[in-house]
Amino acid sequence: MNFVVPNGDTPIQGALAPEGNRNLTLAGQCEDLPNTSDESLYAELWISLASLLRSYTAVHGLSRKRQATVEAEEGRILTRHGEKWLDLERTGAAVTWRREDGRGGSLELTEAGTLRHAADEEEMDMAAEAWARELMQ
Repeated sequence: MNFVVPNGDTPIQGALAPEGNRNLTLAGQCEDLPNTSDESLYAELWISLASLLRSYTAVHGLSRKRQATVEAEEGRILTRHGEKWLDLERTGAAVTWRREDGRGGSLELTEAGTLRHAADEEEMDMAAEAWARELMQ
């Protein structure tokens, strides 16, 4: 494990270096650095979004004994319940969504795990819960 010291000194190595991917600052404090590329981060967030949709559609269907299907692929999540569906497609951080009634839009996955749209940002779990509630009604 190497640590880059901002003033250009030799990186700290071996047993003295703290665990993880960290950058040692001049003040001796460690700052976390990203461990993954942007694409792998967005891929992980995408998997999480599919999982949230599965969980929330299951919860919303419990009382009515209804079940939705969630098909997740690398760049697409398709959630269906009866005649209703939600189609999500992702390229990098860009997400487009479409519904069975013609509605649709564009969102952006953020590194913080939120979905950003034109004027607002929403936690991914809150967006998944709202979509699931609509689908399961």
